Amino acid sequence: MPEGDTVFRTARRLDEALAGAEVTRFDLRVPRFATVDLTGQRVHAAVPRGKHLLLRIGDSTLHSHLRMDGAWFVYRAGERWRHPAFKVRAIVGTAEREAVGVDIAEVEVVPTRDEGELVGYLGPDPLAADWDAAEAVRRLGADTRSIHVALLDQRNVAGFGNEYAAELLFLRGILPTTPTADVDVAALLDLGVRTIRANRDRRHRTFTGIDRPGQGTWVYGRAGRPCRRCGTLIRRGEQGADPTRERITFWCPRCQR
Repeated sequence: MPEGDTVFRTARRLDEALAGAEVTRFDLRVPRFATVDLTGQRVHAAVPRGKHLLLRIGDSTLHSHLRMDGAWFVYRAGERWRHPAFKVRAIVGTAEREAVGVDIAEVEVVPTRDEGELVGYLGPDPLAADWDAAEAVRRLGADTRSIHVALLDQRNVAGFGNEYAAELLFLRGILPTTPTADVDVAALLDLGVRTIRANRDRRHRTFTGIDRPGQGTWVYGRAGRPCRRCGTLIRRGEQGADPTRERITFWCPRCQR
């Protein structure tokens, strides 16, 4: 699932491939921006912001959000793509590289000066150079909802999704339904920051310390299977009433009280 660490790695890969080069091909396959053409402009940088990706080109920014299934791929110029063309939503090419956005839920172009209209509402980003721990603690601590829902709200902290929420709460021994007021949010965020920063440079995200497929999570995606610590069957449920938001969570009823 594309969460903050996935977007960070994607931005780094795009920056390494495109930054400093002139755009020779620009194609957005979404109706609203299909006529936008940034060819001839120079790529300045690819910047992650929570789960959002900002590709700055000339005086404009190509904003994308990967949601559940989106991804950016980088190819050598002229290399054959490894996915169906009908899934492609964006193409940014230079003389040497071609970045291809596949199954991206949100694609839009805005003047770079207006980026704040897209991401200005976000809370502090633990992977950003300007991470503000005190502000993140203040925002999260002021939330009156359950801790699972509060941790997913990108206005509190930018970058944590369902997998991080479930795993961090397990590691802290906290039930997802616990009111945020009853949680040591400073300790929870400290763990979250250390975990997502460790994962940003890993090929496979892990919370258990084991970097093998199927071994990296304690509870996420393991409903009905025994807890790796105590053997109790992992449960699955939903938090929050908004069907458009991530709200499925997993927990161990014995380890999380």
